[in-house]
Amino acid sequence: MLKSMTGYGVSNIESDSINVTVEIKTLNSKFLDIYCRIPRNFSEREIEIRNLITQSLERGKVEFTLSVQPIGKTVASTSVNRALVSAYFRDLSDTSKGLDFEADPTELLRIALQMPNAYNNETVDDSSKENDWTQIKVAVMEALRKCTVFREQEGKMTADKFEEYIKTIENLLAEVIEQDKLRIPAVRERLEKQVRELLSDDNFDTNRFEQELIYYVEKFDISEEKIRLANHLTYFSETLKASESNGKKLNFIAQEIGREINTIGSKANDVSIQHLVVRMKDELEKIKEQTMNII
Repeated sequence: MLKSMTGYGVSNIESDSINVTVEIKTLNSKFLDIYCRIPRNFSEREIEIRNLITQSLERGKVEFTLSVQPIGKTVASTSVNRALVSAYFRDLSDTSKGLDFEADPTELLRIALQMPNAYNNETVDDSSKENDWTQIKVAVMEALRKCTVFREQEGKMTADKFEEYIKTIENLLAEVIEQDKLRIPAVRERLEKQVRELLSDDNFDTNRFEQELIYYVEKFDISEEKIRLANHLTYFSETLKASESNGKKLNFIAQEIGREINTIGSKANDVSIQHLVVRMKDELEKIKEQTMNII
């Protein structure tokens, strides 16, 4: 099953102490590129979160956002050290009076709040924080699951498009095969005319004639290219149905398809076939663009 690198997943879980929201957005990228927005008090969990993302999403540019809001009577982990700030404020006020000027109280409070130990960093109970992390992890896994489902749905639509493009190329190849049957007699007639002209020349060189005849036969014959192109198209369709998504493999097969199409166009020396080749190239470009977004 194909998986697109375009995905989106969001989950929200509420417990007695926190409300957790996880949002994941993914886009195409050659490698796995993860960007995380995590609250500072859970920053130590970033590596674990990255490991969960790596195991689930494999490849792509990932934007991960975690929002954790306390609920009810949950206190902030940081609070003002009121006693110390008050002491700072009184000292600053007395100092300003000692210097014979009246300071702005708002400015004094601002300075006091910037003094050392003006804030208390309250420790959070380890068991409570561990319980919060358990809830966060559940939300992360749910968002990853939804993102994966989104990617699979996008991959299914892309696979349907691939089948459509491949079918179009197969139909155009069938037209090339029919046109090639009409092309061969014209080529044969042209060669026979040239042979007659050569035979009438007194300086006719048999060896040279044989070499040029072999050259023209090889130059105009597209039998092998038609067979290889048909095989590549079949292989592409079979790879689409494989259990594992493999965008790089599909892109490689697409390159091989393009090589055979280009060779047919250059060797056929036929206007009708070249027009068909242009249409095949157009379908192939659509395939190449889409394979860049497949995992």
